[in-house]
Amino acid sequence: MEKQKTQQPSPSSDNLLATLGDFTSKENWDSFFTIRGSDDSFEWYAEWDQLRDSLLPLLQQPSSLQILVPGCGNSRLSEHLYDAGFHSITNIDFSKVVISDMLRRNVRDRPHMRWRVMDMTQLQFTDETFDAVLDKGGLDALMEPKLGPKLGNQYLSEVKRVLRSGGKFICLTLAESHVLGLLFPKFRFGWNVSVHAIPLKSSSKPNLQTFMVVAEKESSSVLHQITSHFNYSSLDCSQDQAFGLQEALNNENPIRKEYLDGSDILYSLEELQLGAKGDLTKLTPGRRVQLTLGGQGVSQYTYRALLFDAKEHCGPFSYHYGVFIVPKTRAREWLFSSEEGQWQVVESSKAARLMMVLLDMIHTKAAMEDIQKDLSPLVKQLAPAGNDNGAQIPFMMASDGIKQRNIVYEVPSSFTGPIVVEDVIYENIDDDINRLFPSRDLTFRRLIFQRTESLVQSEALLTRDESPSKIVGVEKRAGLSSKSRRKGTQRRNNDSGSPMMVYHGYLASSYHTGIISGFTLISSHLESVSSSGNEVKAVVIGLGAGLLPMFLHGSIPFLQTEVVELDPTMLNIARDYFGFTQDRRLKVHIADGIQFVKEYKNSFPAASMSGHRNEDGVPPSSDGSRILSHADNRESTTIDILIVDVDSSDSSSGMTCPAADFVEESFLLSVKDTLSEKGLFVVNLVTRSSAVKEMVTSRMKMVFNHLFCLQLEEDVNLVLFGLCSGSFIKDDYIPQGVLQLDKLLKFKHPEISQSIRDAAKKIQCLK
Repeated sequence: MEKQKTQQPSPSSDNLLATLGDFTSKENWDSFFTIRGSDDSFEWYAEWDQLRDSLLPLLQQPSSLQILVPGCGNSRLSEHLYDAGFHSITNIDFSKVVISDMLRRNVRDRPHMRWRVMDMTQLQFTDETFDAVLDKGGLDALMEPKLGPKLGNQYLSEVKRVLRSGGKFICLTLAESHVLGLLFPKFRFGWNVSVHAIPLKSSSKPNLQTFMVVAEKESSSVLHQITSHFNYSSLDCSQDQAFGLQEALNNENPIRKEYLDGSDILYSLEELQLGAKGDLTKLTPGRRVQLTLGGQGVSQYTYRALLFDAKEHCGPFSYHYGVFIVPKTRAREWLFSSEEGQWQVVESSKAARLMMVLLDMIHTKAAMEDIQKDLSPLVKQLAPAGNDNGAQIPFMMASDGIKQRNIVYEVPSSFTGPIVVEDVIYENIDDDINRLFPSRDLTFRRLIFQRTESLVQSEALLTRDESPSKIVGVEKRAGLSSKSRRKGTQRRNNDSGSPMMVYHGYLASSYHTGIISGFTLISSHLESVSSSGNEVKAVVIGLGAGLLPMFLHGSIPFLQTEVVELDPTMLNIARDYFGFTQDRRLKVHIADGIQFVKEYKNSFPAASMSGHRNEDGVPPSSDGSRILSHADNRESTTIDILIVDVDSSDSSSGMTCPAADFVEESFLLSVKDTLSEKGLFVVNLVTRSSAVKEMVTSRMKMVFNHLFCLQLEEDVNLVLFGLCSGSFIKDDYIPQGVLQLDKLLKFKHPEISQSIRDAAKKIQCLK
């Protein structure tokens, strides 16, 4: 960055400036001032005649005003100020040569002027020493683009520290965009900033305009818009320079307006320490602040974080202050990306103040130990008063509980994105299962979508024996849902042991058990169909790994199931890695689930009206066969059970499952129209948002005659059951249904039946 001044430099000055190179090098400046000599002053930018009328009105009470001039060089600015009556001036420069020269030059005529060798980025003065800091090109010299903002940032922090309340930082600058990009944000809260243009000498061509930025320190943390005290049309400078200044102001003032409007934007640590969001040494119940931690010259990494002071109803607290780290893979989950979800984390943490740190791509290769070490000094600065400084701040992060992970298969999908099939062995499983398999670790096969790689889409038990002597239909790990958290060390599967197979007599997902328990609501209808020798028609939207359809197929011999899956890759995975098979009673349609339901009734007329459907007028299945149901073995135009179990590719709605379109009123009305008179609609709702739950249940209440729900313990799954029947629901309706369903279901192991009965007893009536 070549510095220029408004006066025409002599050839020797140009040559000397060319030899400087790095404007931040002390050795270069020593050489420059040695060659130039003590009597030959060098003025950056404007001279006194141009500065005087703009500068002097800013400096009042000359006899007592303490002025600091950093990076003074051999400019005559301090001498002119001294002669104007300002005798308490301290000049500093890191060049011993120039300080010695200036001391000799002024010792007789200006005896009260002080000269010190000092680095302007490390000022050796106590806090609030000066009434004014007058910078003439010093900041610009530090802001070499190739060196970045580190030195400039350190310098401005020192300026803010040594200025008294009411003091002014007066910065003479060329107002380059990278300089103002640092200067303006550093003086936001508690500073009143204005920009002035210094008059230029008359010239026939545009010159570099010198600007004066004035930042006045206030006693409060009030935020002001930056004011400009000039007209752009009157500037006698190049268009590029004028545009750069205007762009910087247009960037900064809207940000300040957002702060003033209370917008939820990121604060810097320094802004918070200045009081941008109140006194952070005190706990303020319900306070939530977004901020950035660290940065160049401060820490190895930069972090996006949120500070929470627990709400009043929370407590008692286990921690006065804690840190919760969110891995990159989970940062977009509703629990960590929405305000409602974040407050749930705060409450669960049992911390009076919680710092939630959201990791991103730049932290991918960093070890967690290194991240904690990097974060520790940053988060300590925001500890509330009363926190034991000697106590270690607890770092919290969800545990994965996985002992071993083997990747079995990976495949990209145009619908779903990258898909992973993996086998895992957990560190701990339920004691009930442990007693059944005491001699070995249990292996579970899991289906993962990398777009939500922290969630498990499907999970199955693997066995080497197709018919285990005993198995129980309970959750294998306390608090783990089907959409369970996925983390842990992973490795490729290169093991070549005897093949293991999925056991379809076991439900690893608690919400699958919950879905089946809802069949108690139509058990009388199921019994009637079964006793007449006919079949019940079920449609499952969302194949996943095919575990629920396979379990239903094996447990309910009179059930005829059609599965609708949008992604053909899923059918291949279910067949090749999860043992899914089709037959007359179990078919898969590769189709859009919403369109399938809306067009279902129209899919049964004669072939002449069926378009792309098969010759029997039935929606084409994956092998082209037709589907029959009850009603004297004629094609059924209605569905008895319709289950929606599909994930959402857009979690911004607050729902992980299903996609938002599946709970729109238009689709729910199509469902009701398609169901039989005593039909059952089941939707697996996965959300942590109470507002989303209320919205979905309200819509279903409007559409269905009766609405029931099952909230799984320690789970985010809410299974909703809509009934079309207009019959009155008696108090003993569900207990009787449990007994009827128990007789209809065919399980190899009675323990599975018990888990379904237990779930059915928890079903609640909403309408």
